[in-house]
Amino acid sequence: MKILIVGYFNETAKSNITRHFPEEWDIVIVPPGKEMLHHMEDCQVIIPEHIKVDRRLLATAQKLKLVQTGAGFDNVDIDACTQRGIWVANAAGVNAQAVAEHVMALILSYYKNIPFLDAFMKNKLDENQLDYTGSELTGKTIGIIGLGAIGKKVAAFCRVFDMNVLAYARNAVVQSDGFVKITDFDTLVSTSDIVSIHLPLNQQTKQLINKAVFKKMKKTTLFINTARGGIVNQSDLIDALKNRDILGACLDVFESEPLPIDSELRDLDNVILTPHTAGMPDGRKFHKKRYDFFVNNIKRVANGEEPESKLNQLL
Repeated sequence: MKILIVGYFNETAKSNITRHFPEEWDIVIVPPGKEMLHHMEDCQVIIPEHIKVDRRLLATAQKLKLVQTGAGFDNVDIDACTQRGIWVANAAGVNAQAVAEHVMALILSYYKNIPFLDAFMKNKLDENQLDYTGSELTGKTIGIIGLGAIGKKVAAFCRVFDMNVLAYARNAVVQSDGFVKITDFDTLVSTSDIVSIHLPLNQQTKQLINKAVFKKMKKTTLFINTARGGIVNQSDLIDALKNRDILGACLDVFESEPLPIDSELRDLDNVILTPHTAGMPDGRKFHKKRYDFFVNNIKRVANGEEPESKLNQLL
């Protein structure tokens, strides 16, 4: 069984990942490029971290049986895979706890000024000259856009902090539960103190959050994105932050990753940035639960079974 993992990993990450698979499996971890194309010819499974799996790439894959992604699958042409008899599955919900914890850490860090206060102390500044403002979460309204596994977990955490929770869900089956109040998109973005994104990236959600949406937000709104960078028009976000149209932002995902060194986001004082690590609590580019799920799904497909969390149906 040959497993091809495509992405940018350091040696520590490669070692952590390789150790998690059965020893008899051939695990190949390479960045996008010519070497990747060579291994595509005879791999049975691909885990595409930093590459699009499209018709052109699939044409080189003669033995491919499964495309296994993490939570997001916007980089996979599912129809093309189905036509070639290739399963596509994601790992929906596996990282919900990790991402939701990260969301709360970002919110608390922003309102409690943790980055600023940490730098203040480490720079050995005079505490008598300390001047800052902070805020409690109690009574604040968070608007959760997307009420899947992660969104629901964030809502549960917010309940502990005595917050009010609004949610917008494209799935009409989702209903208010007495604590989470389902509302329309415009009401959510215009009344929430915090707006947190928990949607997949697809044609319907691409650049869903843009200048018009930021203009609807209160000037005291904190914007959170740990989902996908492409859901937000990043240029419009930067303008909103620079113009103080919103309070600030906490971002774990970006239009282009890694975030370019010269990105304006790195220079703004009302932003907290993390390098797409919300779903990786076990170290850089590694999450044990995620790879447990991957191994189980690969075994299922190898045994002729359907993968869990499948995104297509083969005849």
